[in-house]
This record gives sequence, structure tokens and C-alpha cells, in this order.
Amino acid sequence: MAFDRDHVLRSAAALLTRKSTATMDEVAKAAGISRATLHRHFAGRDALVRALESLGIAECEAALDRARPEEGPAAEAVRRLLREIQPAAGLLAFLYGENQLWESDRQNDGWQRLDNRIGALFQRGQRSGEFRAELTPAWLTEALYGLIASCAWAVLDGRVAARDFPTMIAELLLGGALRREEP
Repeated sequence: MAFDRDHVLRSAAALLTRKSTATMDEVAKAAGISRATLHRHFAGRDALVRALESLGIAECEAALDRARPEEGPAAEAVRRLLREIQPAAGLLAFLYGENQLWESDRQNDGWQRLDNRIGALFQRGQRSGEFRAELTPAWLTEALYGLIASCAWAVLDGRVAARDFPTMIAELLLGGALRREEP
């Protein structure tokens, strides 16, 4: 049987999203391969996490492409992005909390590409007057990542319905939690 890297990575992502402390043995079992086969392709947890990072970045870039963030009102583009990124949200939640990705000197350039594209969407919304100008695009981008991760975990725990994922994030990010009195 040929080694199916994509299957192994997606199996690892599904497991690690639910159980971030899973061992390589547990990852191999979830993927339906031996531990030896897993180690032949991923020398250890660090190599596996780095491969998952590349998968997560690719999934986000594809979601951004499908969401067409440069088209239409910026708020609608954010909503499209959330709908498109939802299938990868669990993987992103795992990566968001994986310290080894952020503590080392060798950060993946893909994160900067994502930050730039998402930041440009928020900047476009600020220029059009849709978004508050006092919140930097960098902060709005970080807030978006944090909300995606938090909502993904809440969906996995059964505290939030998966169908509510895009709406809950969009409404909190774009509308804020402050209740405003109607004029």
C-alpha cells in the first residue's frame, strides 16, 4: 500500500485538534499506519507539526482565494472568508496554540502572506469607512485568528453549533460585544 501523505496529515490534524497532546503512536493509529511508517516520513513531532503548519497555511490561502477578499464590501468579504475557512478551523486552532511554531527563529513565511492578505482586507474596510480606523489591521487580523481558534474549540466541545461558526465570529468581530442603544 502506498503512503498517502495527505491522508496521514488530515488524520493527524483531526486527532491533534481534539487532543493536542496525542503521541506519535496515537497519530499513527489514527492514520491507520504503523509507528515506524509514520517515523519514516516524519522524524518526530516537530516534523509532523511543521508539515501540519504547511497544510494549514495552504488551506488558509485556498480559503482566501475562494473568498475573493478584494471584491465587494469588506464586511461581506470577511463573512465569505469565515465560511470558506471553517473546514480548516480545527487545524488552525491546533496550530494557533502550538508554541513551537511561534518560539523558534524559523517561522514559516506563509503566516506573513496570510497576515498581509487579511490585513489588506481590513485596511480596505477602513478606507471605505466600514471598519473603525483606530483598530489597526494587524490587531484585527490577530483578533480574527483568535476568534477562529476559540470558535473551533467551542464547536469541537459541542458548546457551539457548527452552522453558527461564521455568523458568531463575524458578528462579534464586526459588531463588537458592546450593546448599542437604538437612536
